[in-house]
Amino acid sequence: MDFSPLTAVLADVVAIPVTPFAEDGTVDTGTYRALLRRLLDGGVRVLTPNGNTGEFYALTPDERRLVTELTMAEAAGRAAVLVGVGHDVPTAIAAAEHARDAGAEMVMVHQPVHPYVSQDGWIDYHRAIAEAVPGLGVVPYIRNPALGGGRLAALADVCPNVIGVKYAVPDAARFGAFARDAGLERFVWIAGLAELYAPSYFASGATGFTSGLVNVAPGVSIAMLEALRAGDYPAAMKVWDQIRRFEELRAEGQSADNVTVVKEALAALGLCRRDVRPPSSALPESRRAEVAEQIAGWSL
Repeated sequence: MDFSPLTAVLADVVAIPVTPFAEDGTVDTGTYRALLRRLLDGGVRVLTPNGNTGEFYALTPDERRLVTELTMAEAAGRAAVLVGVGHDVPTAIAAAEHARDAGAEMVMVHQPVHPYVSQDGWIDYHRAIAEAVPGLGVVPYIRNPALGGGRLAALADVCPNVIGVKYAVPDAARFGAFARDAGLERFVWIAGLAELYAPSYFASGATGFTSGLVNVAPGVSIAMLEALRAGDYPAAMKVWDQIRRFEELRAEGQSADNVTVVKEALAALGLCRRDVRPPSSALPESRRAEVAEQIAGWSL
């Protein structure tokens, strides 16, 4: 099967939509669809429902299926959809099969959540999922710095539908080595730590990056992508300077407020409630003004 059209699509801003909640705590479907339309109207062409910014681990299986279906409905003919799947192997396979049946062409496999992950076991986990949906493009989400690039190559040898990588180890040198050990030209390399790491990862071979910030300001993320595509690193770093503090707020406390800060910004814009689910928590009122201040000068 020719996956080249999908690899071309992935070299972009890969948006991770938030999952807004209604006052009663359920998924606010109307607001979710409105936020998706805002992303699409802003130029976003790749969406990842059920990503970490979407609070994947706080959603029920039914909610994850709902979010997938809502995304497919809004994205039809306008954007590619890369559905996040994970948890235990049967749950991940069921989610991947649901994504396929809903019309998605790709799935992103979250890093296995287990205290003991061997490199052979990492291959076995992803192989089981990839082999269950051979017609879908598969993108592993790599957060483990101990994983070697040769392991990814071995996985793709038996699962040719493994077409890209969301690499989220905060070490640009490690990324460059990993990509070359796996095969720089063999996969689409997505900088999985968003805008703050995108310039350094692009310098080592990445051609796309994920973003939660894009929920707030699609034009800002796309401006960075265009600069990086052009090799204009000074222009990219101007965007980097603009969004640096916002992303630092998200990263504080081992990313405790990663989603919280994005939802706070959306709440400041009147676009959704600030509610997040445990183990995340809302920002204290004393810090909300800083978030509003950070986004005040952005192109919204």
